[in-house]
This record gives sequence, structure tokens and C-alpha cells, in this order.
Amino acid sequence: MNLERVSNEDKLNLCRKYYLGGFALLPFLWLVNTVWFFKEAFMKPQFNEQLQIKKYVKLSALGLSVWVAVLTTWITVYQTLRPEWGAMGDYISFTLPLGVP
Repeated sequence: MNLERVSNEDKLNLCRKYYLGGFALLPFLWLVNTVWFFKEAFMKPQFNEQLQIKKYVKLSALGLSVWVAVLTTWITVYQTLRPEWGAMGDYISFTLPLGVP
């Protein structure tokens, strides 16, 4: 979709939908929203809907950052402590690593 051909009101509606979609455990939508609407929010000349688009872009970036921080923390904790958790560490894994921990 080419954002140049879409009205400012439709851009705002799409930006809002991507922002709300991120709350459905789809943080990829927050990434797309941040990247796709960054120019519209911060580099284009002023238009009526721009302040709301800025708000959604900033909140999407914040949500994505929090999601990445939580996911990175969980991966680090799981990778370092899984052997100590014994069977429970294996039960919550999709793949069981072979060999000695």
C-alpha cells in the first residue's frame, strides 16, 4: 500500500488499527506501525491528524521496546537456568536438547 495515495484520515485509522493490533500479542504490528508511519508522523508538513499519528507511533515504539526487553529477559533466563530446573525446564521446551547440560 502506498501511503501517498491514502487520505490523512485513512492513515490515522490504519495507524490506530496497527497500534491496537499489537495488543493482541502481535508486536510485529508495532514494528510495522513504527517504521511505516515514522515519516508521516515526524517528517511531513503539519496536517490535522499528525498529532494523533505521532502518539500512536511513539506508543507503538514503546510497546515494541517493552516486548523485546521482556522476551530477551525470558530467553536469557531460560537458556541459563534450564538445566537447574530439571524436568520442568524440559517440559516447557518445544525441543529437547540432547546431551549433558
